[in-house]
Amino acid sequence: MRPQYEHLTLSPGHSWQLLWRELPELPFLWHYHPEFELTLTVNARGQRYVGDHLADFADGDLILLGPNLPHTWSASERIDPTRQMLAVVVWFSRDWLVQLQTSLPELAGLLQLGKRADRGLQFSATAAEAVRPLMLRMENLSPAQRLPLLLELLLLLAQDERAQPLASIASAPIALDAQRQRMARVLDYMHAHFQTEIPVQLLAERAALSVGAFHRFFKRHTQLTVTAYLAQLRVGSACQLLIQTDKSIGAIAQQAGYRNLAHFNRQFRAAKGVSPREFKSRYR
Repeated sequence: MRPQYEHLTLSPGHSWQLLWRELPELPFLWHYHPEFELTLTVNARGQRYVGDHLADFADGDLILLGPNLPHTWSASERIDPTRQMLAVVVWFSRDWLVQLQTSLPELAGLLQLGKRADRGLQFSATAAEAVRPLMLRMENLSPAQRLPLLLELLLLLAQDERAQPLASIASAPIALDAQRQRMARVLDYMHAHFQTEIPVQLLAERAALSVGAFHRFFKRHTQLTVTAYLAQLRVGSACQLLIQTDKSIGAIAQQAGYRNLAHFNRQFRAAKGVSPREFKSRYR
């Protein structure tokens, strides 16, 4: 199966990104991105796929992935059925590590940790146990308070000599060439404005392509049409709102970018196999 490219965007005022993801299950989504990814999985048992490596995982699984390494976690079993599964995810770039070493030579070990993670790293139970409370504290802290905590936990992980590489080979580096910069301009705009109507002509102009050439270009890079990609963004946003808020289905449809409730229901069912109401009742 060909992995799907995932475009990640930093929140304003952030040099790295934290994702706190509570779900009833972890769906299989084979993907990659140019950022490092540190993932702690809590209250879940299932399978982890990293490059050509497949293994079972359980509560407390802690993994650091290098750039462009295809991966996914898949799980439907909650260890405690009364609680949601939790994935605490940290994303940061190789440039971020380089800048840290340039500004603070005491942190040179973090860049070395990044090199070790090119094939993916599974940390020892001892290191994972030490880092777990630090990662679980992050959600309730301000961005400025999270940063020293992140540096502390990365320094702890850099000392874990029992961390095991996962994939047999690292992914080849992908240069930030003109095409990728062009794609980034398009995706940045789509991620920021998916709640509104986005004319394809406008996206084509951002890519400096004709509409026909843009459609081919977009499909080649994402394996999706523009319409399908927007639907994925909108349905994903709706899922988050259904799980985390008490807003009505109609209000959530509007906030996710749908002006027609029937259309929202059709697209949601096509993507998730259930109606938004069924999804909400199942996951809350």
